[in-house]
Amino acid sequence: NAKKALASLKRENPRLEPTLAIIQAHNDHLVEEVNKKFAEEVGLRVIHICLPEGSSKDEVVDEILKLNEDPNVQGLALDLPESTYSSKVSNAVKPEKDVDGLSDVNLGCLIRGDDFGCLVSPTACAVMEVLENLDGKKVLLVGASGVLGASLQCLLHRRGAMTMSCLWESPQLQNKLHQADVVVVGSTKPEEIPVSWIKPGALVINCSRDFHSGTQPAGIMYCLYKNMVKSLERWIQSQQYRKWNLRCLKLQPLSPVPSDIEISRAQSPKAVDVLAKEIGLLTDEIEIYGQTKAKVRLSLLERLKDQPDGKYVLVAGITPTPLGEGKSTVTIGLVQALTAHLNINSFACLRQPSQGPTFGVKGGAAGGGYAQVIPMEEFNLHLTGDIHAITAANNLLAAAIDARILHENTQSDKALYNRLVPVVNGVRGFSAIQLARLRRLGINKTDPSTLTEEEISKFVRLDIDPLTITWQRVVDTNDRFLRKITIGQANTEKGFVRQAQFDIAVASEIMAILALTSSLADMKERLGKMVVANDKKGQPVTAEDLGVTGALAVLMKDAIKPTLMQTLEGTPVFVHAGPFANIAHGNSSVLADKIALKLVGEKGFVVTEAGFGADIGMEKFFNIKCRASGLVPSVVVLVATVRALKMHGGGPNVTAGAPLKKEYTEENLQLVADGCCNLQKQIQIAQLFGVPVVVALNVFKTDSPAEVDLVCEIAKRSGAFDAVPCNHWSTGGRGAVKLAQAVEKAAGQKNSFKYLYNLELPIVEKIRIIAQKVYGAQDIELSPAAQSQVDRYSQQGFGNLPICMAKTHLSLSHQPERKGVPTGFILPISDVRASIGAGFIYPLVGTVS
Repeated sequence: NAKKALASLKRENPRLEPTLAIIQAHNDHLVEEVNKKFAEEVGLRVIHICLPEGSSKDEVVDEILKLNEDPNVQGLALDLPESTYSSKVSNAVKPEKDVDGLSDVNLGCLIRGDDFGCLVSPTACAVMEVLENLDGKKVLLVGASGVLGASLQCLLHRRGAMTMSCLWESPQLQNKLHQADVVVVGSTKPEEIPVSWIKPGALVINCSRDFHSGTQPAGIMYCLYKNMVKSLERWIQSQQYRKWNLRCLKLQPLSPVPSDIEISRAQSPKAVDVLAKEIGLLTDEIEIYGQTKAKVRLSLLERLKDQPDGKYVLVAGITPTPLGEGKSTVTIGLVQALTAHLNINSFACLRQPSQGPTFGVKGGAAGGGYAQVIPMEEFNLHLTGDIHAITAANNLLAAAIDARILHENTQSDKALYNRLVPVVNGVRGFSAIQLARLRRLGINKTDPSTLTEEEISKFVRLDIDPLTITWQRVVDTNDRFLRKITIGQANTEKGFVRQAQFDIAVASEIMAILALTSSLADMKERLGKMVVANDKKGQPVTAEDLGVTGALAVLMKDAIKPTLMQTLEGTPVFVHAGPFANIAHGNSSVLADKIALKLVGEKGFVVTEAGFGADIGMEKFFNIKCRASGLVPSVVVLVATVRALKMHGGGPNVTAGAPLKKEYTEENLQLVADGCCNLQKQIQIAQLFGVPVVVALNVFKTDSPAEVDLVCEIAKRSGAFDAVPCNHWSTGGRGAVKLAQAVEKAAGQKNSFKYLYNLELPIVEKIRIIAQKVYGAQDIELSPAAQSQVDRYSQQGFGNLPICMAKTHLSLSHQPERKGVPTGFILPISDVRASIGAGFIYPLVGTVS
């Protein structure tokens, strides 16, 4: 029966490998063999943990706790000496894995009559299998105490039996044995008790542990496997979509709305381990950083690989004002509405903010008002140190480049060889990364002593051309005086002086790699492919050539894990990676999205955000990020504000930090109508990719009802699936419920997602398609330097990469002052660079810095 039941479960779940763990704390190896034999017969995998005889209860509990958290183990049985059993040990086993039925939770469910919720002691089950008609019969339990006794009492009562129990030492034993129709023996009968005490014709069931040479009788093993099947059925059910049992946090919005920091500090977040448990994470899948944030391990993806993904929603925007239009706020408001108000599993995936904007005029990136990630200070400052890890890795590579040039300039081939392949304990050997370099050079030797002088020279000299170095140092601060620097001024650098620069840390290619990688192995491979310069023959020099790939990967080993936080209403958020959208691809990580899609389940939603307007962040999300991840978006939420539309309609310039002019604070329907051309264009850009669009109008208190209605009407006329005014900033998730409902409906629409261009096209043609179809340019114009780079990358074999345009975010064109929908312009490409590790070519448009 057990074999048939397991085979049926395996047919329905082909990847299932039913696994029972047995903890044994004695030296009888016959038990192990019998268990394995039984398990093989029924098609069960058994993990046998053999502890030495005399192991303490604490040692047993330690093993139990490890197996509790092992997602590959669905059942856990104990085979211990009587002295080791205790409530501490039996209650350490997770009730859903407790196939012995020993835990108080399972016993409590049995007594309460919750047969589905409990696993019953296999010994008690086996006794009940033997017994038939029990109505009115007297059953005596002798020496059956604890869980066995309680379970039998409960099961016998249900079958109409009258039960009695007593110990072997009891003075009433002889009298009770004479009355009993059935005697169940729970522990070894003392020799001094004669069989003649038992009523003639009574049925005696012996389930004491020493029965059958110390091993479990087949009947008990069968009942154990019945429990195992039940445990498996529950486990399969738990792996399927389920609504989270999430305790949402209550909001009490104030009017006027206080500052973001006051709102954040007024809310008490849940402990992050509580949140993790609510959304289905196991204890060993999180690494806690303080009370409110935790890293999530990538092992989760393997555990949930068979779980269907949820719906994938992208939040993008129209061309923004310098103040930003609230995409992060919409993202948070939307998930608060979905989960806290509509009871739908949802996850927000955001980028980690750079300290540049945080300490500049923009402020943080945690959302705003009553739609933000908390605690705000934790989110905006340091978080779990990912940007610091990127800075360290980036600058390690920069240091390695200049050090290598210095040593090659000042040392002979032999001296370099002795440094690169030193004699250690009398032995000289190549490292794995050096052997890989030798193979790339066509030198198939593994013994350092066999290289010729010519081969040694090829091996030790990268011959980097300093004029071609593209790898810059980075710092996560707006420090304008580091934009151009001279390095090598110290006497120790022997006159090796060159001009260099610092970039903002999030502009590092390592940040883009973190955002696009799919695993630790993939990240290491991408880090190795990063091109840092050309040699004097025009060939690319990579991080792998410098031999630092392992060091970079070690520095990034924790940064690869997404950080779990929560919204003001206690719903989950992943914060991971933070590439800017004007100079990089501007999206949070593929890994965060993939993990979130598994956790929400097929009826849930993952809402991720792309930087700046749909012409930049969204285009790169589709053409670069979706290509890297293989994920297909369900809906685009396009964020607009009346303020930004007025600017596009001809309103005066908006300057960060300065008060808004009256055109933006008073009703002006004509300005709004004129500016809606930008909204229409951004809707059309989204439609190029075949994804339904919902417009979210982020309402400000200065917007009039007539202005709001006008924008929604024009958006729907322009092809948006729906357009919804949102008030989440002032009221939290409640203010975005209509948006959430519109997104849910749009996600049910037919989706014909497609990329904008074929990767096989030449680099220049791909740039032209983006310029014409997305920005509305008449054509493109490459500078001689840009054309030279395109030719070089094509010749080096990098022509089949997607394009990541580095362009101003303040206009559809390359000129920030041109608002609305500029036409007839020629898009100038001043330079073209490559992020080979990240996997894209990035043209520099105009004068973007």
